[in-house]
Amino acid sequence: MGEHPWPERLRFIFDAIAEVVAGYAPHEMAVEQLIFARDPTAALKLGQARGAVLCAGLKAGVQVHEYSPKSVKLAVVGSGGAEKCQVQHMVRILLSLDAEPAEDEADALALALCHAHSMGIPARRRAAASWRDFRP
Repeated sequence: MGEHPWPERLRFIFDAIAEVVAGYAPHEMAVEQLIFARDPTAALKLGQARGAVLCAGLKAGVQVHEYSPKSVKLAVVGSGGAEKCQVQHMVRILLSLDAEPAEDEADALALALCHAHSMGIPARRRAAASWRDFRP
C-alpha cells in the first residue's frame, strides 16, 4: 500500500473501517485522541487517517468515544506514564491471552479495555483485591 498516493491510502482506511463496522454493527467505537507530535507532517497524516476512521464510524451511526493515551494507560496499567511493554503485559493478563500481543494490538485492546472500564464493569468483575486476582 506504500506505493499508492496518500488520498488513496485514506480511502483504503475509510473503506476498511466501514467494512468492519458493516460486518460487526457496533453501537460504539473508541479512538485515541491525537497527541502532540514533533514532526508536523507525521501529525498531519495521523490526523487525516484518524479523520477517515472517525468518518467511517460516524457515517454508519456509530457513537464515537475518545480517550487520551494517558487515560488508556491509567485504566489498564494504573499509571498514566506506563511504558508500552507494561501495557502489553497488562492486556495479556486482563484478557487471559496465551501470549503478549504486539504493540499495536495491545494499544487497540487497551483502548477497548479503557472504554469498557469507563462504561462500567459489572461489580462482580471489580471485586478483585488486586490486578493479579482480576479475571475477565
